[in-house]
Amino acid sequence: MTKPTLLSIGYSPCPNDTYIFNALVNGRVELAGARLAPPVLEDVETLNEWALKGKLDITKVSFHAYGHLRQQYQLLSSGAALGRNCGPLFITGPYAKPADPAQWRIAIPGRYTTAALLLQLFRPGSTVMVMRFDRIMDALSAGEVDAGVIIHESRFTYQERGLVCIQDLGEWWEQETSLPIPLGCIIMRKNLDDHLHRAVEMAIRKSIEWADAHPQEGLSYIRSYAQEIEPEVMLSHINLYVNDFSKDIGADGAEAIKELLRRGEAAGLFAA
Repeated sequence: MTKPTLLSIGYSPCPNDTYIFNALVNGRVELAGARLAPPVLEDVETLNEWALKGKLDITKVSFHAYGHLRQQYQLLSSGAALGRNCGPLFITGPYAKPADPAQWRIAIPGRYTTAALLLQLFRPGSTVMVMRFDRIMDALSAGEVDAGVIIHESRFTYQERGLVCIQDLGEWWEQETSLPIPLGCIIMRKNLDDHLHRAVEMAIRKSIEWADAHPQEGLSYIRSYAQEIEPEVMLSHINLYVNDFSKDIGADGAEAIKELLRRGEAAGLFAA
C-alpha cells in the first residue's frame, strides 16, 4: 500500500484563514492521497518570504508575492481572499505632515503584500517603510510615519484611533477595473502531482463548507489565534474575507487576478 504524501502547510492566524482551514487541519474533512504536517501559522508577509525560499508545500501568500512565484508554485482555485469592498485602506492621522503627499513616509504591511502593490499602482514612487501590519496604526499615532496602508482587522478599528481614510484602495481598484480585488491566495508546489493539487483544492473547499455548516463548532479554534480581537470584529473579518471566491475563484476572480498581475508587470514590480 502506497504511503500518503506528507505535505507541509502554512497560513495566517487571521480569522478568515483559521475559519477556512480549521476542518481540514483538525481532521473533519478528508484529504485524499495525502496527509498534512502540523500547520505553521505566521503573518502573511512571513509566509510570502518563506514561499520565495520554497519553504512550504502549501501556503497562503499575497497575490503580489504570487507574481514572483509563478514558476515554482501553482495557484489553487480554493482558499483565496478576493472580493468587493474589502481592500486595504490608505490612511493618515490629524497631525502636521509635508504639504506634498509625494514627500510622505508611508508604512506598508510587508514588501510583498498586495497592499504594497496597490499603493504603488495608486501612487507610483511612494516612499515606503516596511513594518508588521499590527504596528502601522501605532506608528501613525506616534508620528513615526505620515501615512499607512492597513489590512486585516485594522480596517475595522482605525477610526477609534482618530485616523482618517484617504483612499480605500479596493474601491479605487474596482472603479479602475470593475473587477473584484484579489488580496491573498493559496499556492502549492508545481513539482507535486496534479492529483494532489486537485485533492487539496477539493479538501479546502470542503473545509469551508464544513465551517459554513457548523459556525459555532469552529469558534474555539479561531479564537485561540485571535485572542486580541473583539468577537464582533472577528466575525466581521470572516464575513468580509470568506465568500464564494474562497470556495472557487471562478471566471471573475481569474480575470481580476490576470489584471492585477498584468498591471504589476507593466509597473515593473515583477517579471512577466
